[in-house]
Amino acid sequence: MHEILTLQLGHRANYLATHFWNSQESYFNYDTREDLSTIDHDIHFRSGRGPSGEDTFTPRTLIYDLKGGFGSLRKWGGLYDQGDVEDDHKSLWDGNAVKQQDTPITQSEYQKALDAGLEALPKLSTQTVKYWSDFARVFYHPRSIVQINDYELGSTILPFEYWSNGEELFSNLDKEHDLLDRDLRPWAEECDQMQAIQIFAGADDAWGGFASKYIESLRDEYGKTSIWFWGLEEEVGQGQKSKQMLRTVNTAQSLEAISTMVSMYIPLAIPSYLPPYIRLNQTSQWHISGLLSMAVESMTLPSRHRPGSVRRGFLSDIESALNVNGNQKIAGLECSVIEPSSQQRSTQDSSNAAIDPRVPTLGTGGLVYEDEVFNANSKLDMTFSTGKPSQTALSLRQWEKANRVFGKVESLRGMPFPEQEMDEEDEALSRKRRRLVSLPTMEKYYNPLPYPLIDSFPEILTKSVSRANTAVIHASLSTTTQISKRAKGLQNMVSRMTHVTDREALSNGLGEIAEAYEEGWDSGSDEDSE
Repeated sequence: MHEILTLQLGHRANYLATHFWNSQESYFNYDTREDLSTIDHDIHFRSGRGPSGEDTFTPRTLIYDLKGGFGSLRKWGGLYDQGDVEDDHKSLWDGNAVKQQDTPITQSEYQKALDAGLEALPKLSTQTVKYWSDFARVFYHPRSIVQINDYELGSTILPFEYWSNGEELFSNLDKEHDLLDRDLRPWAEECDQMQAIQIFAGADDAWGGFASKYIESLRDEYGKTSIWFWGLEEEVGQGQKSKQMLRTVNTAQSLEAISTMVSMYIPLAIPSYLPPYIRLNQTSQWHISGLLSMAVESMTLPSRHRPGSVRRGFLSDIESALNVNGNQKIAGLECSVIEPSSQQRSTQDSSNAAIDPRVPTLGTGGLVYEDEVFNANSKLDMTFSTGKPSQTALSLRQWEKANRVFGKVESLRGMPFPEQEMDEEDEALSRKRRRLVSLPTMEKYYNPLPYPLIDSFPEILTKSVSRANTAVIHASLSTTTQISKRAKGLQNMVSRMTHVTDREALSNGLGEIAEAYEEGWDSGSDEDSE
């Protein structure tokens, strides 16, 4: 069934993943008639039986968070009672015990209404969403919930913020429990043909170190499995200077260590510039994660296309288009929300394109169009990575001139299909021709399904780009020379910090990453150095 397993590591990651799962739940068709959805639900969900024999459908995910991070979410959820599932953490002590329990966190009014089956749900706001579980619309299997008691969310006495804290925590837990055997292996064994493992985690805090050790174990056990890492970062310039420096070092360590082990590493941060149709409260994780999830969920949509409905692209297929030279595993995520009035114009422009004479062709299949060569360097409205120039007309022109694209994959949803869409054989042939003449590798996927703006999603889009509680999304992933500049910038910062452990090795590793995105585009000048 080409299943995808998900790992959610940390509080910010769980906010993002909650939006992701809410979107997946909205695609279910509960009508008794045939499900005509273009989405294959089995990729991300598992079927099971509840304690009363009823059918259940829960996400294929593992949720890690610190003590106090789960909010009102119960270990056993609403599908099971505590006695229905064996507790893996039951104490071996058989003597008298005194039980101490913290005061339980009260459910939000939204969750109470969901549990009661009410159709009219209370409106969520930044004041009512205090935990990611406050807006969760799906039930989780008890095996999904993994609370880490060594640290407490928001603690100032023992904060979980140093990269080495995460490494040490994983090593200690793994030594005691063997986390892969206890947590992940039962999920992997349920898969018929696992497509990939996707990981949401903080890259600029201790969760980056935890993820690095986790991925190291995954690579030992699942050497050929595709692993995607979505690394969350805070916006540059936020917080105290000492905290900014700490986040920079953590980010550098995550990029250097994790990108070499995974199949694809995608940094995620709120853009320094937001288009006028975005209304974002940047102090709210509910808002921030909603915007990020809209782009992430849309970009990965091809990996869960139902066979025979629309062209499907596994995560490994997307990797092949992006990792042109074999060592380009870091990609940048971009996204635009398309105004309904511009959809038809965009489709017409694409159909009137001219053939690029630089690309050899055979017959009419797999032609490369001139507008696609131009669009390889074009920017969408939002770029979800840090270290970008300000969004002025001058800086954008300079950025597009200086930036070079190696590979690019686009996902367009809620838009009309092109009159002719390449099949897989033509797509592969087109890719070879592009590489032959050093043009960027480009692929596009379409799905008529718009992005659902459900009641758990914050009102961050203006009415100009939303219609009938949906939005038309154009998302892309690309490998570019901009990644080299980002790695060099981190390298220069780290090399000046005397307190960084293994500074020389970290700096050299970042330098090697930067070189992978200069091959074929190096002008020989120093203007790209930061």
